[in-house]
Amino acid sequence: MACNVYRNGTGLHKGAMRPLAASNSSNVKSSSFKSRIPPSSNHSPGSAPLRRSKSAGGSDGVPGRVRVAVRLRPRNAEESVADADFADCVELQPELKRLKLRKNNWDSETYEFDEVLTEFASQKRVYEVVAKPVVESVLDGYNGTVMAYGQTGTGKTFTLGRLGEEDTSARGIMVRSMEEILANVSPETDSVFVSYLQLYMETIQDLLDPANDNISIVEDPKTGDVSLPGATHVEIRDEQDFMELLRTGEAHRIAANTKLNTESSRSHAILMVHVKRSVLGAEDVIPSETDKSSHFAKPPKPLVRKSKLVLVDLAGSERVHKSGSEGHMLEEAKSINLSLSALGKCINALAENSAHVPVRDSKLTRLLRDSFGGTARTSLIVTIGPSPRHRGETTSTILFGQRAMKVENMLRIKEEFDYKSLSRKLEIQLDKLIAENERQQKVFDDEVERINLEALNRVSEVERNFADALEKERLKCQMEYMESVKKLEEKMIENQQKHGCDGFMKDKCNGEGPVSSIVEDVAEVKKLLEKEIHMRKEAEDEVNKLKSQLGQCPDSGEGGGSEILKLQKALADEVRQKKKLEEEMIILRSQMLQLTFEADQMRRCLGRNGSANAYGGLDSPMSQVRDSLNGHKTPVAALFEQVGLQKILALLESEDANVRIHAVKVVANLAAEEANQERIVEAGGLTSLLMLLRSYEDENIGRVVAGAIANLAMNETNQELIMIQGGINLLSVTASRAEDPQSLRMVAGAIANLCGNDKLQTKLRSEGGIKALLGMARCGHPDVLSQVARGIANFAKCESRASTNGIKSGRSVLINDGALPWIVQNANNDSSPIRRHIELALCHLAQHEVNAKDMISGGALWELVRISRDCSREDIRSLARRTLNLSPIFRAEMRRLRIEV
Repeated sequence: MACNVYRNGTGLHKGAMRPLAASNSSNVKSSSFKSRIPPSSNHSPGSAPLRRSKSAGGSDGVPGRVRVAVRLRPRNAEESVADADFADCVELQPELKRLKLRKNNWDSETYEFDEVLTEFASQKRVYEVVAKPVVESVLDGYNGTVMAYGQTGTGKTFTLGRLGEEDTSARGIMVRSMEEILANVSPETDSVFVSYLQLYMETIQDLLDPANDNISIVEDPKTGDVSLPGATHVEIRDEQDFMELLRTGEAHRIAANTKLNTESSRSHAILMVHVKRSVLGAEDVIPSETDKSSHFAKPPKPLVRKSKLVLVDLAGSERVHKSGSEGHMLEEAKSINLSLSALGKCINALAENSAHVPVRDSKLTRLLRDSFGGTARTSLIVTIGPSPRHRGETTSTILFGQRAMKVENMLRIKEEFDYKSLSRKLEIQLDKLIAENERQQKVFDDEVERINLEALNRVSEVERNFADALEKERLKCQMEYMESVKKLEEKMIENQQKHGCDGFMKDKCNGEGPVSSIVEDVAEVKKLLEKEIHMRKEAEDEVNKLKSQLGQCPDSGEGGGSEILKLQKALADEVRQKKKLEEEMIILRSQMLQLTFEADQMRRCLGRNGSANAYGGLDSPMSQVRDSLNGHKTPVAALFEQVGLQKILALLESEDANVRIHAVKVVANLAAEEANQERIVEAGGLTSLLMLLRSYEDENIGRVVAGAIANLAMNETNQELIMIQGGINLLSVTASRAEDPQSLRMVAGAIANLCGNDKLQTKLRSEGGIKALLGMARCGHPDVLSQVARGIANFAKCESRASTNGIKSGRSVLINDGALPWIVQNANNDSSPIRRHIELALCHLAQHEVNAKDMISGGALWELVRISRDCSREDIRSLARRTLNLSPIFRAEMRRLRIEV
């Protein structure tokens, strides 16, 4: 049997357990007091309707007499043989709610009860007439008690504690009561807690924790409430939890084999169910000061009602000469009879309205002081047997029930103001006000932004006009500056020739050789550039000339047709030549800018070595060349501005492999800066790179293209474009083709960036991105492994986020694809970047409970424990510790292995 402890049990002061209105006759008929309780329409959502009454702290209450039902047990096999020649000692009249007790063949006594249940009454019928009104009152906020009393072997435990696991129709009052309670409470606002105890030899023991075998009773000196603070309290969420609790308690309850019952209970079982429900109080009507007829109502107050249901399976009373008890069983029988005798004395005192009620004679009466003469609604079922051999015990049981019917309780509801509910309501209102304020603030900010944008547009227009004028002036100054540079270079060369460069180089530091070489290279590149410009101009003139000749040619005749074909061929040759010249000019410009940059770096190096003074004449012109050519910008940025993005992208389709490689390098360098990525994508650079990746033959081109795509993949918008244009599949194919570690590093970096996008998880797996990432681990190069580990960490993080938001269920894709062994193997890698990414990946995988068993079998649990203890980064260490503590499966495994975190 099971029992549940209520922390603040309801009780009265000593000597206060008196009936408020005792009946003058032992034969009393009474209907349920439930109709006397005024109804209330306010109740919590999802709960059964509740009734309103005064608070438990008030002086008023609802009177309610103890209701008593009698149940007759059918004859057992022994009685059918031994009493075959004798009639039953009782005769039931259920339609009149009467019972006749035969003294002999010609004399009998008649008794009336609230309910008379024959041996054919079903368990459902017993529950509905005995316990259901009490359970409904408990749901309304009143305390309630259902108790079974009778001789041993008459069916008390069957009536109350039958589990009915094989036959649900045989379920007892305990199981059916909890079913109705759980069906009428709201999981969001209400709670149900249960304790299961037994009173054995005047000692209160916890059936849910056998080690807790001496629980003390605590009484509140002010209110007289009785509580058992040492008992186990279990919150019940569903019927399965309660059935498991009853099975546990039944296994620990003490029983013995006697002559009257093969499984005689040797203790009183007490199941306590504490119900806490949230309700709304009645609206307070306040009259108006100016008009007495008008009024307004305050909103209802949130209240909490706390009620307690006590189900008591009393041990059976017995006579020693009939039960055959001896030794320790005899001591148990004495203790049972003493406690039942004390209960009978209290009921007699209450029935006779005595000034003193001996509630302290037994722990049983102290626990039940609220059930008889207190504030609880109480139903008593007395069980009797038909055998005439036990007429004395049957008579005693019937008289006990008759006296109990004279006890009347004063029922009260215990209500408290629900501060938590009101606080939550106010928090919701506050959140709404904050949201409205934020919305208004956003509207104001948008208006301010619009005004600022208009002002900025006007300022920008003025700045553009000013910039145009400034640009014209700058070009004019630049031309003049170039002339000055040219004159200074000529003067420098003339001075070197005059003073003798050879002797000077011997006397000074040995750094002039490289500088002179670079100056000569710059001059040579300049000449080539001027030559190419001149050739381009001549080619353009020639093309224009051919076009004009083509327009003047006659449009008829064979001679005219052949002339047109010649001109068209010549024109096509000129166009190809022009395109080739443009490509060479772009390359030459980039080389010239790079050489200029290197010359400037060499000058600074020589300046640091003390040669600045010796080369003062050289410093000025070189710096001037650098400033005039690139405007203090890097060579790539200068090339970007001078040549134009469209021309650079056009070189990606050049027939010359060297030109393509050079163009891809320039695009990759440009894509490394976030400011250039949008312009590259808008100009079609991403599409060109993917086409080049699809058809490349030179591995150098593949490596540089993959690096450029990796740079573009750092932007979330570009990641989706890469997916749409089939970039994931192309990168997967490239990963399978590449052998060079640097190429694999670029491809792995691009896929790792894509792994960080939540929207691409499905595509990455379906198009082979994850398998390609894991396949690149074959290389073994630290740089490649670092990118692979980063991609796995990004993918695991997105999976964890999707599982937390309820978007994804089931095992991790990484575990399904066989990545877990590699992750565990590299979790303690010597390389710090690899180790950090793998540690993060393990933590994210462990956050999803469905992965826990695979991680334990794969050895990942030990790595998580190591990370939680030894990881150098505090955030990863805390994440691993929190993940292990939150997972029930990990906690159970660590307890089994005796691991502490």
